[in-house]
Amino acid sequence: MPDLTTILMFASAALVLTATPGPDMLLIASRSVSQSRTAGLLTFLGIACGTYCHAIAAALGLAHLLRTVPAAYELVRWAGCAYLLYLAVKTLRADALAGVPARAVASMSKLRIFSEGLATNLLNPKMALFVLALFPQFTAPGNGSIVLQMLALATILNAVGFAVNGSIILIVGRAKKGVKLPAQFARLPNYFLATVFAGLASRLAFAGKT
Repeated sequence: MPDLTTILMFASAALVLTATPGPDMLLIASRSVSQSRTAGLLTFLGIACGTYCHAIAAALGLAHLLRTVPAAYELVRWAGCAYLLYLAVKTLRADALAGVPARAVASMSKLRIFSEGLATNLLNPKMALFVLALFPQFTAPGNGSIVLQMLALATILNAVGFAVNGSIILIVGRAKKGVKLPAQFARLPNYFLATVFAGLASRLAFAGKT
């Protein structure tokens, strides 16, 4: 397992990375605004689970495939774009999200919201390359199993991410409680969330492999 110095260095790097606004933070915040704090938390848990998957893939060499085989990278990238656009269209066609009780989100859509966060993370090849580039810098063969070290680093990253994104979920959730949309604007959260999905798809499509 990583030593204390390595853990502290990685935690510091993770704090800087997670505190910088990015696609994950935007998706979590938009879910919290459009639906509820529960939806935002479930989205974070899906993304966090995806981080573990990327860590294992990097340890097993699968992430290396995306870096060295352009066709594999492009396949995952365009699959991610298509999935995000699908979510955008599905959100636009769904019932109004405004006013959806947290209980309803938890009981009816828990698995769906979690799986969408997970799939969005897994279908982002840049996340795989990020893990492949960063995590090995904080591992060493003499510290035991590389897979376990990768999972330990993913846990630290997720813990720091929970502190940062959890704060955002709470802040957004409290702000939302004081806002009640008129009936004619009930679908506004749908448009907002769909725009976020479409924006993430565009970002993934045009960012390339750089």
